[in-house]
Amino acid sequence: MNTLPETIEARKRGPRDSGGGAQERPSNRSSTHPVLRPAITLLIVLTVITGIAYPLAVTGVAKALFPAQAAGSFIAKDGEPVGSRLIGQPFSDPKYFWSRPSATSPQPYNGLASGGSNLGPLNPALTEAVEARIAALRAADPLNRAPIPVDLVTASASGLDPDISLAAAYYQTVRIARIRHLSLQRVRGLVTAHARRPWLGVLGEPRVNVLELNLALDGMK
Repeated sequence: MNTLPETIEARKRGPRDSGGGAQERPSNRSSTHPVLRPAITLLIVLTVITGIAYPLAVTGVAKALFPAQAAGSFIAKDGEPVGSRLIGQPFSDPKYFWSRPSATSPQPYNGLASGGSNLGPLNPALTEAVEARIAALRAADPLNRAPIPVDLVTASASGLDPDISLAAAYYQTVRIARIRHLSLQRVRGLVTAHARRPWLGVLGEPRVNVLELNLALDGMK
C-alpha cells in the first residue's frame, strides 16, 4: 500500500513514469469505413440518375412531343436551315424588314454572349446609339415622317430578340413597298398574316418574326 507522499509523487510523474505505460487512443479507421462506402455509393447512384438518366429521359420526351423545338426551332429554305425562330438576325438592306438592334459582341445576335448594353437612361452613349439608329431609319426612308417605334432604336436585355412589334413592322412597310414596287396594302397584309397574338390572349405582346417575314417577302411576286 502506497503512502500519501508516494501517491503524490506518482501523480507528478504521470502514467508513463508510474509504470502504467502509454495509453493508446482508439483508432478511427473502424468508424470511418462504414460511412465512406455508402457515401461513395450514393454519389455514383445520384450521378447516374441526375447526370445521365434524367437528361436522356427529358430529351427523349421533348423530341417525341416537341420535335421542332427540341431540334432548335430551325427555319428552313429549300430544305436548308437559314436560322432559328428563337434568335434574331441582322438585316440592313432597305428592301427587308429590319430587326431590333442587338448589343451583343463581338457581333450582333451572338448566342454565346447574350446580354444588353447596360447603358443607363442618362448615359450619353445610349443617346448617341439611339440617335444613330434613328438617322439610319430616316436615311433609308426619307419620306416617312411617322413616329419610329421604340423597339427599332433600342436593344433588348438579351440582344437576341427574333421578333419586332407590329408597330415596328407596319412602320417599315412604306419603305419596303416602295423599293420592291409592291402595293402598300399587300405588304401590310403580309405583316398581318404573320402576326403572332398574345398567348391565351393575355401573355405577351402582338409581334412578328422578322426572319419568317423576310422569307415570305422574298416569295412575293
